[in-house]
Amino acid sequence: MSDSEQNGSNQNTGETAEAQAERAEPAEQQAPAPEDKLGEVQAEAARMREQLLRTAADFDNFRKRSRREVEEAQRRGREAILKDLLPVFDNLERAASHAESAPDVKSVAEGVRIVTKQFVDTLERMGIKRIAAVGKPFDPSVHEAIQQLDSTEHPAGVVIAEVQPGYMLGDYLIRAAMVVVSKGSPVEPAPAAN
Repeated sequence: MSDSEQNGSNQNTGETAEAQAERAEPAEQQAPAPEDKLGEVQAEAARMREQLLRTAADFDNFRKRSRREVEEAQRRGREAILKDLLPVFDNLERAASHAESAPDVKSVAEGVRIVTKQFVDTLERMGIKRIAAVGKPFDPSVHEAIQQLDSTEHPAGVVIAEVQPGYMLGDYLIRAAMVVVSKGSPVEPAPAAN
């Protein structure tokens, strides 16, 4: 094909040789050299590694900070409880020292009752409640049965004695009440048939 024929065909398609050359150049520029591509990938890998290391360091700092905050909250909680209980302990010590020189047992017993009431009131202010047991139906979620006894006074399954009180903090069981549960009336043996 001669140049004039080629020019004629280019004119037919509406393109000049210059336009074809411009179109060919960007195609060559679009395909980067493998070395350039490798460099970009390595740079991206370095950025990702740096980001990963920063994230790991941030997480480690967060974990340490959280542990310190939990320990501090526990310490403050223990401190608050002790501040509430120390006056009870002080009164208990006073009652014990007074018991040595008390002329009668009734005054010592009254002092111990007052300290006990103060202790119960302090627990209630903290949200700690004693679990009701005696006369209540046995509830395995808050009672721990340590014995069953026959009883003519109480139906089967009712708590007849409390060995150790149980306590709740809101809806959370701190300690189950240790109780004795009624088996009901003893069953008399049936008379033997003749």
